[in-house]
Amino acid sequence: MNQKTQAAGLQGARRRVIYVTLYELIAVICASALFMAAGQSVGHSGGMAVAASTIAIAWNVAFNTLFEMWEARQPVKGRSTTRRIAHALGFEGGIALALIPLMAWWFNVSLWQATVMEAGLLVFFLFYTYAFNWSFDRLFGLPASAQAVPVKA
Repeated sequence: MNQKTQAAGLQGARRRVIYVTLYELIAVICASALFMAAGQSVGHSGGMAVAASTIAIAWNVAFNTLFEMWEARQPVKGRSTTRRIAHALGFEGGIALALIPLMAWWFNVSLWQATVMEAGLLVFFLFYTYAFNWSFDRLFGLPASAQAVPVKA
C-alpha cells in the first residue's frame, strides 16, 4: 500500500463494520477449532463459538457505553495504565461471567472445566487480537485517531 493510500485508509463507521465483521468471522472459526481440539463436536463447537461472538459483540457495546459514561464523570481525564487495566478486567470479567455458565451448560461440563475453557479462550484472544489489529492496520491503514498530524512548514 502506498503512503497516500495508507494515510487515507479506511475510516469511520465503514471501518468499524468491516473490522467487527472480519474479527468475529475469524474468531468464530478459530474458537470452533479450539473447542473441537478440546474434544467437543463440530456442531456444539460452532454453535458455542457463534453464541460467544454474539455475546462478545453485545457486551462490547454495553460495557463500553457504560465505561465511557463513568469515565466522563471522572475528575481526572485521559486513559492511564490503571484505567486501561480496569477497563480490560471489567470487559473480560463480564464476558467470563456470561460465558462460563453457558459453556458448562452447552458442553455439559463442570463449571471448573468451563472456566478452564474460558481461560484458554482468553489467552488465545490476547494474541489473536494483537495479530488481527496489526494485520488490519497494515491492510487498511491506521484510523484517523492514530495517524500522525502532518507538521506544517
